[in-house]
Amino acid sequence: MIKLYDEGIYLVKGNEIVPESEAGKVEQLCGIKADKEEARKGTIAYSILKAHNQNETMDHLSIKFDELTSHDITYVGIIQTARASGMDTFPIPYTLTCCHNSLNAVGGTINEDDHMFGLTAAKKYGGIFVPPHVAVIHQYMREMSAGCGKMILGSDSHTRYGALGTMAVGEGGGELDKQILGDTWDNAYPGVIAIYMTGKPAPWIGPHDIAIAICGAVYKDGYVKNKV
Repeated sequence: MIKLYDEGIYLVKGNEIVPESEAGKVEQLCGIKADKEEARKGTIAYSILKAHNQNETMDHLSIKFDELTSHDITYVGIIQTARASGMDTFPIPYTLTCCHNSLNAVGGTINEDDHMFGLTAAKKYGGIFVPPHVAVIHQYMREMSAGCGKMILGSDSHTRYGALGTMAVGEGGGELDKQILGDTWDNAYPGVIAIYMTGKPAPWIGPHDIAIAICGAVYKDGYVKNKV
């Protein structure tokens, strides 16, 4: 069974859920009066966002990321746009992988021209080029780039490495161009969703099954819109 709360909650001592409407119980449980703003600052998400925020307020974020990543469906247009806008170097590490647009054919790879563009761009502007058939974008980023407290922006909707302590965001190519050109990713401060599980999975139920069940419960009504 999945229970969704329509209000904020406090997680006390790691195992006690207290709804915001019953905040008085927090003091009874741990001797500290509930403070919503201070509790918000106690999340890992807050500390990572604060460290990357260029704005004076945390209510509206202006984020600069640590690294960028794109695959071969998107990096050509992104780099061409940045180059046309005056870019002469990648200011932060930018990984270019060849894993989404690589079709084997007699004599080589059909999309070899895109990959040659990526290779020469990486050499010219200081990027990291991952050749075809070597690694998938997210496998590579998890193994080579993700780390506690980092933020990574990728031009792929599946860019998320939270299990490794990294706050990663998947966006359109225009947002990567803004980072390359020294601008920021601007967004209202997101809500932070806590997932608290009890019991144990039934036989033959794995992590993916649990994730799909959670997605089914929260996506349909916008519960996770602009959420971490």
